[in-house]
Amino acid sequence: MKKILLTATIALFTIVTSHAQQIPDQQITQSQVQDQLHSAKGVSFEKGGFFVEGSISVSTGGDTDSYGINPKVGYFLSDKFAVGGDIDFGGTEVKGSSAETDFFGIGAFARYYFLEIADKRLKAYGDVGLGYGHHRSQGNGYDNTSNDIKANVTLGVNYFFTRHFAATFVLADILTYNNANPEDGDATDTFELNINLFNNIFAQPQFGLLYRF
Repeated sequence: MKKILLTATIALFTIVTSHAQQIPDQQITQSQVQDQLHSAKGVSFEKGGFFVEGSISVSTGGDTDSYGINPKVGYFLSDKFAVGGDIDFGGTEVKGSSAETDFFGIGAFARYYFLEIADKRLKAYGDVGLGYGHHRSQGNGYDNTSNDIKANVTLGVNYFFTRHFAATFVLADILTYNNANPEDGDATDTFELNINLFNNIFAQPQFGLLYRF
């Protein structure tokens, strides 16, 4: 799993950063860095604009290691509202055993930016998503698969450090719903509503990059 995570992470950030190589054969000076930081002030989205975003979540240190990668593409219908699609893949491993789970999903989302502070460099948003997922769990003596329908409402922030690049932090899953249909079992529904509950982004990092066209 660690090799898969490393490879996917490198590929994800290579794709995103390739769009920003404005001066590939020149050394970036301290003055150029300061100009980029200053240019991020007052950045705004526009109707008809696009963005690509890649988020990564990692959890280690306990009995289970897990990771998830979620690249997205969005299109702005206005300066605050965007719609788009995403894919979601990752997995978990139980330490000291052969038990592991892998998942893959596709979905659609709508995003609304409702707050801008710090000279518009920090933008808070809410995401509403709906998608389909496929899970496979295997270990000693079992191999199970499940097809799922998921829905969620999520809060996050983008912090722009240039006019095109922003860091993304997922703060909280306000609402989550999942309908699981295993091949060898009964269908189940789960629903969670979390109010005033925010993820610790340092204990279980959920971060990424956004590139605005």
